[in-house]
Amino acid sequence: MGFFTDTSVCIGCKACEVACKEWNDVPADGLDLLGMSFDNTGQLDANSWRHVAFIEQPAPDGSGDMRWLMASDVCKHCTHAACLDVCPTGSLLRTEFDTVVVQADICNGCGYCISACPYGVIGRREGDGRAWKCTMCYDRIGAGLQPACATACPTQSIQYGPLDELRERAQARLEALDRPEARLYGHDPGDGVGGQGAFFLLLDEPEVYGLPPAPVATTRDLPRMWKRAGLAALTMAAAVAVSFLGRRP
Repeated sequence: MGFFTDTSVCIGCKACEVACKEWNDVPADGLDLLGMSFDNTGQLDANSWRHVAFIEQPAPDGSGDMRWLMASDVCKHCTHAACLDVCPTGSLLRTEFDTVVVQADICNGCGYCISACPYGVIGRREGDGRAWKCTMCYDRIGAGLQPACATACPTQSIQYGPLDELRERAQARLEALDRPEARLYGHDPGDGVGGQGAFFLLLDEPEVYGLPPAPVATTRDLPRMWKRAGLAALTMAAAVAVSFLGRRP
């Protein structure tokens, strides 16, 4: 199961942010604006599991007008999730819905998952010390309900369902838009994270939305590194053994 977020119909209402906080009892971020935008959260972190980005830029038609690009960002629930690989306590786990959640009750606050995430999604809550992020409302979907954010979205910008169906729907939507600047992001199972459980239709380059253009699981080389380290250790042990065997009594 996963999310498809169609940013072309996002109106920046922040209903998803509010619904997420209310259902999951996520602390408030405060009411201060950031100075150059109507955005008051700024990024995903321990207290913002959904973040609506407000991006103002000149219209691409050269008219001199401005346009808003709005997008509700969320944890990507990667197929190859680096956060899972590095968690020493098993706090992070993959559910039966193929989503990734944090079990806060056994999180030791080490922060390894924070540095491992290629999207900067996970954060440590001040005064708490543990890692927190989107669970895709695991308790709701387990009861046959939609995640709170998708339920609250008035334009169906956020859609929830089986990933195969969402990918087909996203491709059809991309073709219907027929806009050269539109693109799908995170839908490809062959990308650096094995495909995202939350992917997007964007109206500009990923970098414009603060997304990495070619994300890669930060732990993808770990098996090869451990293999090389093991071979090096065996070689060293063999060399030491030969040196002792070669000595005269």
